[in-house]
Amino acid sequence: MEENILIIGAGIFGISTAYHLARSSANPSRIIVLDREAPPSTPAASTDINKIIRADYSDPLYMSLGLEAIEAWKSLPFFRNAGVYHQSGWIAMDEKDSDLPQRIRKNFHDSGRDEVIVDMTEEEVKSQWGGLLQRTECNPFGSYYFNPSAGWVDAGKALAIMAEKAAKMGIRYEVGEARRIVPGENGVHAVETDTGMVFKADKILLATGAWTSHLMSSIEDELDLPHDERVENQASAAGVCVAHFQLSEAEKEVYSQLPVFVYGGQGEVIPPTETGILKFTFATSVKNIIQTASGHRISVPVKNQTDAPPGLQEDSINLIRPRLPQILDGGRLPDYYRLCWDSITPDQQPLITKHPDARLPNLYLAVGGSFHSYKFLPTIGKYVVNVLDGVGNGPEKDQAWAWKPTHTNKRGVHEKLVPTRVYRDFA
Repeated sequence: MEENILIIGAGIFGISTAYHLARSSANPSRIIVLDREAPPSTPAASTDINKIIRADYSDPLYMSLGLEAIEAWKSLPFFRNAGVYHQSGWIAMDEKDSDLPQRIRKNFHDSGRDEVIVDMTEEEVKSQWGGLLQRTECNPFGSYYFNPSAGWVDAGKALAIMAEKAAKMGIRYEVGEARRIVPGENGVHAVETDTGMVFKADKILLATGAWTSHLMSSIEDELDLPHDERVENQASAAGVCVAHFQLSEAEKEVYSQLPVFVYGGQGEVIPPTETGILKFTFATSVKNIIQTASGHRISVPVKNQTDAPPGLQEDSINLIRPRLPQILDGGRLPDYYRLCWDSITPDQQPLITKHPDARLPNLYLAVGGSFHSYKFLPTIGKYVVNVLDGVGNGPEKDQAWAWKPTHTNKRGVHEKLVPTRVYRDFA
């Protein structure tokens, strides 16, 4: 008899897992996804106008996962038919003191994919794409390459499409805000919502992103877990500011010539959407620290995701001006901002594992997107299913995604997004 599985959270980890569980299940109705909103859930970092899709990683594991995901974006019928993936390519500018491009090149070479790296000179970068980068300040950068295999995806739309596909396959999608993980004999078998509804299951998967530590806090208190054993040390909420410009039809036509534009470790520009929104992302990430009832300090998302504080707005303008100064001509400013919250781990590897406490044998986690995991939406769920089934994903992945009692100081997968500031610094 198949077990009932409750998935809390409808971001990329939750929806991808539901889809892959449904594919392998004889009774998909045993799978419940619980989220505070109908898909696509707007608080989730996964629900966005667009996200970058690429395999350019210095870590061979994530390059392999990126290549696998790109093939799935192209081949899965429900994504292909909807046209959500846009293979625009990307231009990468790397700082003069960075060894990142050499490490990425080596991984592509070792994968037999030398053709995806096209080296460019500064003059070529400035003259390509209609000369849109002619006024870009290039002094910090020492090398440039174009990767035609990269691109971007209509993020919220794709998430909703996969959620709809999973629902048609038979999973249940319930709307409610999880407030408490309910302990019982031999683990936890229920989650209570803000309205008092209780959802029971044999296994519970937290795919709760930036809200994980907040949700886990009460059960951690009930178990009297010490600080070092709490989930906050594994995956902590962090936010980044994202700026958007609404382009005219004429501007949209011009800026659609651009590939994804990555300027070192400082940020990115994503080509305009169908509705003409040009998006800038930035590498300044922040924590929002609160103290729980038991005195533990955790980071949680701020309630309002659309009200970027003045300090972060100023920070964004200072990063936009040297990259695409013409977008600010005439005193123009972004039309709107968003604070995008995700959970980030010390090594920026996701946490896909069973909870290590013996009193929680049926509690699982798939969190820690660390601002780079959206691209894995088509595929990551199959790896989560393996963890739920107790078969694992092989030594390399199991170690990378495990709960780690201590974290080494080796270089992370997405170092530039590690938060060094707190939200109140900018408010």
